[in-house]
Formats: sequence, C-alpha cells, structure tokens
Amino acid sequence: MTRFRAALIPLAATLLGLTALPSQAVAAPPKPVPSVSADRSATTLTSSSACAPTVKGASTDARLTSLFTAYGNDNSRLDDWTGADGTYSLRMPDGRELWIFSDTFLGRINPDGSRPPVVEEGGTTVFLNNTFAVERAGRLATIHGGTPDKPAAVMPPRDKNHWYWAGDATLAGGLVEVTYQEYERYGTGAWDWRWHRNVVARFAPGRLDRPISVHDLPSGHGVSWASATLKDGGYTYVYGVEDLGSPKYMHIARVKGQSLLGGWEYLKGDGTWSPDEADSARIMSGVANEYSVTKVGDGYVLITHDTTEVLSADIVAYSSCSPFGPFTGKQHVYTTPETNGNIFTYNAHAHPEVSGKGLVVSYNVNSFVNTDHYRDSTIYRPRFIDVSFG
Repeated sequence: MTRFRAALIPLAATLLGLTALPSQAVAAPPKPVPSVSADRSATTLTSSSACAPTVKGASTDARLTSLFTAYGNDNSRLDDWTGADGTYSLRMPDGRELWIFSDTFLGRINPDGSRPPVVEEGGTTVFLNNTFAVERAGRLATIHGGTPDKPAAVMPPRDKNHWYWAGDATLAGGLVEVTYQEYERYGTGAWDWRWHRNVVARFAPGRLDRPISVHDLPSGHGVSWASATLKDGGYTYVYGVEDLGSPKYMHIARVKGQSLLGGWEYLKGDGTWSPDEADSARIMSGVANEYSVTKVGDGYVLITHDTTEVLSADIVAYSSCSPFGPFTGKQHVYTTPETNGNIFTYNAHAHPEVSGKGLVVSYNVNSFVNTDHYRDSTIYRPRFIDVSFG
C-alpha cells in the first residue's frame, strides 16, 4: 500500500466516525466525568440568550472557491498545490494570509481536468502530508520543504513510518506556531496506524519552508490538540478532540498569553480549571476532528460538521456565552451539495480573520475511491461559504 492510499482514505473514514482510531498506549484515560452531549445540552439552556448568535443563512464564497480552483488548475509551476485538505488559516504580521494544509497534491493538471497518479504509483503527482500556501493580494504561492525537483513536507517526519497532519495555528512573539498531530504506522495492514502525539512547530514568517523549533504538547491522555484555537480575555484557548470513532468528544484547555508553550490548564467537568491533563473533561459530543470556536457579537459560535450522524452532509453550529461553553442550541448551517455516492465532506471550521460576506467557513471534499482523485482533480479541494448571523 502506498503512503497516499495509507493516509488519505483511512483518515477520511476515521474523521467520519466509521471506525475508531487506535491511539498510542497512554498513562491513563481521562478521568470519568459526566459528559454533556450536544443534543442533550441543547435542552438545558435556551438559544434565546442575548449573547447566543443565531444563524441567519449561508451561501457560497465565490472569491475563495474560485481562487483555489484557478490556482489548482494553473500549470505555470509543477511543484505547487493542486488539492489538499485541512484548510486552516492565519493572518501573518505583514498582512499575508497563511493557509495551512494537511495531505496535499502537487504537480500538473491535465487539460481534461484529470490528475496524473502519485509518484508512488508510477505517476508524476507528488503527495505530501503537510504544506502551506500564502495568499497576498489575491494571489497564492505554495510553500513546501525540500527542493522544486524533490518537494518535501514543511513539517518533515522523523522516518517513513511517521507523519504529521496539521491543526490550528496562532501567532506568538512574531512567530507562527502551528500545531501538528504525529501519526505512526505499526504494521502492514490498511488500518495499522495510530495517533502518537501532539507537537507545535514554530516558523519565522519570512521563512516558512522549515520550522525553527518543534516542541511537545500535552499528549498523555488520548486527546488530539488542537482542533481549534481562540485568543480571548488574555488566554489562548485550545480545543481538542478525543476520537473514539463515534462518538467524538470535545476537550478544552487554555494557556495564559499568546504562546502555546506556556503552562496549560484543562477544563474540568465542574467548570473549573486544573493544571492536570488527566482532569480534562468530555465537554460535549458531536464535534468533528476539526472544528472552530469564534467570537460573534457578544457570544461564541462553534462550527462543526455534524458527527452525530454517519456520513452527514450537514454543517451545524452551537452557541455559548463563553469561550468554554456550554455550547447549546444546535442550528443547521449548510448542507454540502457535493456529498453523493463515494464523495463525502468533512471538517468544517471558520476563518474569522478572512474577509467575506459573513463568517467564512471552509470544508473539505474527498472520495472513498482513490482513482476519483485522478479522474477529477476538483474533488479534493476546499470549498468556502459565508455564514451570516441574526
């Protein structure tokens, strides 16, 4: 099995809750605390609270969708982006937008819209587990490690049996801090891989093709950090997921200040904070592996793909009066039109720093059939919508 097949499709099934992702052996599971399911929590607090954002509507963000479509089809360079998932973003100090991707195709797009197979299968398409793209004045440029002739991931693996997928990112002291989850292969079977640990890589904004340093993040209790981050009230909130396939549970931590290298504390089931990672509580279920929490008006909105249903095409929102919940009042945001047959969508989250006709939200599109990515290059690219609130 090639690295492409091993990474892209098993990950997708896991993200959709079709199977539990086996994690590394950990010191102990999170302490058992009463978890609050997304649906059940909606009955405890009404959505009529003055600070709870209410979804008014959603529509396609034509600028961003067409920007990535045109860039993906452009053959002026053959070591650049033609499709990816993950799709996090960060506004850098000089105003450029950093787009952060996980599994990425680089190379040529044929005149009929098809893509050559990956190098590991005898073609010319390069497949990397993580890359960047930088947007300036409406134009995109790909950043990868290695050389144009032999591209490599910007966050290189330690060996052929390990790789990194990206999480959310933040700025601290003029440096870009990008979170990554390291995965490892432990056998030859299609499902013989597992989450191993969380790290944060620090990059200089002027040189993004390699990290300055890499630091361990808390990883001892089965929570993948960071599905999302949010700076609010002097803290950087870090949102994670305990992925049991189905269900998936939200966990919340915070760090005082801007950098993720500070002292972490974890939200307990009673609403207080603890410096002990083992106290991290299951806050709610129903979130995806990637989601977002964004301040909207006087409240906070959680955007996620709905994982309470297998293969759901629905993006949903929950509201809160604080960045750490409770998140209640489940609202429908958008039904992804691409979902059909082998094609599925996943991991919707917001980009509050990106200009749009509302809150910009991206989601990923994929197929359970690997050859679909060769037949139609448009499948494996992010889509963008603008969400408005009443």
